[in-house]
Amino acid sequence: MSSSNATPGRDENAQAVTAKPPMRDALVAAAFQLFLERGYEQTTVDDIVALAGVGRRSFFRYFPSKEDVVFPDHERCLADMTAFLAASGEEHEPVRRVCDAARLVLLMYAENPTFSVQRYRLTKQVPGLRAYELSVVWRYERALAEYLRECFAGRRDGTLQADVIAAAVVAAHNNALRSWLRSDGQGDASAAVDHALGYVQSAFGAAPPPSPPGDGQPDDVVVVVSRRGAPLWRVVQEIETTLGRD
Repeated sequence: MSSSNATPGRDENAQAVTAKPPMRDALVAAAFQLFLERGYEQTTVDDIVALAGVGRRSFFRYFPSKEDVVFPDHERCLADMTAFLAASGEEHEPVRRVCDAARLVLLMYAENPTFSVQRYRLTKQVPGLRAYELSVVWRYERALAEYLRECFAGRRDGTLQADVIAAAVVAAHNNALRSWLRSDGQGDASAAVDHALGYVQSAFGAAPPPSPPGDGQPDDVVVVVSRRGAPLWRVVQEIETTLGRD
């Protein structure tokens, strides 16, 4: 009897521990709470760790600087993009591939619209954060350009084409993304980005093969099952593979 009573207590404790947000998430949440209450410049790392209930060493284990806590997910997204491009094969049309890679950035923003809008507003107010964001955008553009340079290595002006297309992809993506952020995350961000990237594909990409005549049947519905926590590039690759099957 006493043994059965003790077990629920342990389960409750385990649930309480599980419910507690990871330290990295707790630091981000504490930082943005203070940024919104006090302002970015008025908030110190000591303030953040005090509110999060951790030490300075814990903060710098996750974030090299205060600026990095504003952009906690870009390193993961850049790694996903790089892996996605590295997994490309000869069957992938290069311009379409880099457009799909850019969509991974949109998925990152769309995961948490409230946080993304808050970060957008904060970045507009703090010049230092704006400069930091531009450096992050440049890293995305460089990843796209490096992939395209390899694809266009045998072309005349291949490097020029790669750099121009990479810049166009980033510009189109960011134009749609910022419009969505300015609307406080309302509307279909994916549709807006698809529309913007369509300009890039129509200008630089290979023409898609003609569709076979319709047989009057409704389109197939494809369901892809992926494990929780799988990288975004892997999920996109599974979808592409499934849709490419006869």
